[in-house]
Amino acid sequence: MEVITVIAGTNRPGSRTRKIAQQYVDMLQAYPVTAYLLSLEGLDLNKRTPQLEEIENSWIIPVQKFIFILPEYNGSFSGAVKMFMDLTRYKECWYNKKALLTGVAEGRGGNLRGLDHFTGVLHYLNIIVHPNKLPLSLVKQLMNEKGEITDPHTLELIRQQIESFLKL
Repeated sequence: MEVITVIAGTNRPGSRTRKIAQQYVDMLQAYPVTAYLLSLEGLDLNKRTPQLEEIENSWIIPVQKFIFILPEYNGSFSGAVKMFMDLTRYKECWYNKKALLTGVAEGRGGNLRGLDHFTGVLHYLNIIVHPNKLPLSLVKQLMNEKGEITDPHTLELIRQQIESFLKL
């Protein structure tokens, strides 16, 4: 069975990004895949640690597909996700794998610029980036009080994005 790691691209505690990443994991349960959520929350991103090595060995190296949920940080993606990737054994972890990107922003752009910046990083690591990048704009308005996306149109776009990625 295919395995997908969904990465919440911030280490901010209690983030909407993590909730959206969890929603992707939940939605993936409708398909013949195994999905794991990788949250950067609480990770020491200043050096390689045994915890990072465990993450590499369990959720990165054996996996061929990743979904990155990337919040907007100052017109780009978070430094936490970049530090995380920089600390990994990048050739073993990332080379020749596949990625799907979703941007998260409270503004209107849905982190389009951050998705473009991150695509450049992934291309440098020889990662095949799926062309259906989904910018989620005005994300606070799309979510209910539990932090779940409830907007039917957005849920349909996510479903289409996932199904397209699974064919890759």
